[in-house]
Amino acid sequence: MAATGRVARVLIDSALPQLDHLFDYRIPEELLGDAIPGVRVKVPLRSAGRIADGYLIDFPDAEYEGALSDVDAVVSPVPVLSPEVWALARRVADRSAGTANDVVRLAVPGRQVRVEKAWLAARAAEAAGGAPDPAPFAASPVRGYEPGRVESAVAGEQRIALQARPHLSELPDGTWVGEWAVTLASAAAGCWASGRSAIVVVPDYRDQDQLAAALAAIAPREAVVRADARQSNAERYRAFLDALASPRIVIGNRSAVYAPATELGLIAVWDDGDPLHAEPLSPYVHARDAALVRQELQGGALIFAGHSRSAEVQRLVEVGWLLDVAPERAISPKVLPTANQAANDAAARSARIPSTAWQTAKASLESGPVLVQVARPGYAPVLACANCGQAARCNRCEGPLGQTRSGATPSCGWCGALATDWHCDNCEHTRFRMVTVGAGRTAEELGRAFPGVRVVVADGEHPLQTIGASPALVVATRGAEPIAAGGYRAILLLDGERMLARETLRVAEDCMRWWSNAAALAAPGAPTVLVGVGGRLARDLATWRQVDFAHQELADRRALRFPPAVRLASLTGSAEVVDEAVAEVDPAILIDVLGPVPLADGAARTILRFDYAHGPEVASAVRAAIVRNATRRRRAPAGKGGFRPAPSLKVRFDDPELA
Repeated sequence: MAATGRVARVLIDSALPQLDHLFDYRIPEELLGDAIPGVRVKVPLRSAGRIADGYLIDFPDAEYEGALSDVDAVVSPVPVLSPEVWALARRVADRSAGTANDVVRLAVPGRQVRVEKAWLAARAAEAAGGAPDPAPFAASPVRGYEPGRVESAVAGEQRIALQARPHLSELPDGTWVGEWAVTLASAAAGCWASGRSAIVVVPDYRDQDQLAAALAAIAPREAVVRADARQSNAERYRAFLDALASPRIVIGNRSAVYAPATELGLIAVWDDGDPLHAEPLSPYVHARDAALVRQELQGGALIFAGHSRSAEVQRLVEVGWLLDVAPERAISPKVLPTANQAANDAAARSARIPSTAWQTAKASLESGPVLVQVARPGYAPVLACANCGQAARCNRCEGPLGQTRSGATPSCGWCGALATDWHCDNCEHTRFRMVTVGAGRTAEELGRAFPGVRVVVADGEHPLQTIGASPALVVATRGAEPIAAGGYRAILLLDGERMLARETLRVAEDCMRWWSNAAALAAPGAPTVLVGVGGRLARDLATWRQVDFAHQELADRRALRFPPAVRLASLTGSAEVVDEAVAEVDPAILIDVLGPVPLADGAARTILRFDYAHGPEVASAVRAAIVRNATRRRRAPAGKGGFRPAPSLKVRFDDPELA
């Protein structure tokens, strides 16, 4: 609907926190026809006569009698910022003490004029009757669960935590994908068939390609649009406009949760515990949190699916916000935990794996590929002094030294300098020893232990998504495992103790997720050998009781008042600014204040812990401190008139680096 008045509220496209509110402008008579909520506009700023970009948000109900600046231009007639996405951006920004503009930049791609003109012309042709009627489509049922259970959850706009079926599935064209992709594709296709949009958010391009392949076999091609960083600007904007115009199935990574969705019926998030779902840009909103807020604001069903379960989702299940949905018949992988043991033969010793794992791999290689998961990429990613054992650091920049291949001169991982004249800072020794073994060195050792067998490396430097059914040893880092046709005939999970040695609260949860996702790639009945790990983690993985493991993890964190039992906010900046921001928060609503702790760059960090009920109060108080710090006048350095340093306060709620 066109504007009925002459006053519009406009969001100015600026990252400055002091401009994070709506401004009133007058709409000239000649722009009334194009001025609708959501369109891009240009408006004047009173400082220095500048023209700023912005979005027309809405029209106030009351008439304004005073003098207002005029909207300079309506850039495009397309309402790219829908009211639902604007409400979502405002809510998640307020929840995280951030600015709505930072969220809008994630939600709305840059304008591509040529693409937009072609899209508008196609829409005009459709309106004139040139578009054919869509072919009838009936979605296939979601298999493996109680008949109609997932479909009824989508139709009834329920919120569920879905336990994924841990095996592979072959599509009609011969492509192999995880069964989880078929499950989510079927749920999304059923939602689209009912005339509603679906958004499916996955961690990275590997998962997205599996989901796209499953949708290609289930849903019509025109129903699916992709939203990811691999697209060109033109492709991304075209997909955005298509999703804006009519119901679609939108698939993509974390920013897809902000995609426009006509008649939203479903939001599904796969593997929410993956750190790739955490947004690295301000206001650092996790895709899981954005999905929860959007479902609350806009309605529709909400699905969190995974082979394992994060403590955050488990908390939502236990408080009754999510319903737990398990497969109809539990068919779990065959996981065999083993203790570290000395190999009984030379081949096993050279491969640095125990005899049980070596024998399992040898027998399984007769029928197909075997997966070997390791902790680190490279050849020898970490070196140490051969005399005192201190970690080897670059004599130029103090970066870590590593070895890229056998016999190569170690080099710095930061500056790339070769350590040709290296000496230990502690004892002045000049020789190295390997501390960790990467994928390259493991492949070399396995090649000697299994002569005549093809060895394949899959990691960040050697990306590989699929592999055939012929015998091969596939050495992959966690998360980079390719999918084997028919599944792996055996899976060896190495470096378990090294993975568990990471200093983070989520180390056990992460290991459960890495190992569960790897075990789900096995062929039916194929063994998965977990090397060197015992205790509750190994037991729950072997019995495929990831939900029980998540429950115990959450109970332990509740006892210690750690996330997600409570919320955290980290404040980083100069000690003076951090102390002022902490003083803005009422101590009565905080559990405690940790810090300030000095950091390496001269800054300080303080952590606030508080209950979920007090989150809005903490965010509001911290945001007031951010605005005050940003607008504070500072003395300009000599020779730089009018210069103001950038704000020196960084605020991050639910900081994953602290957990």
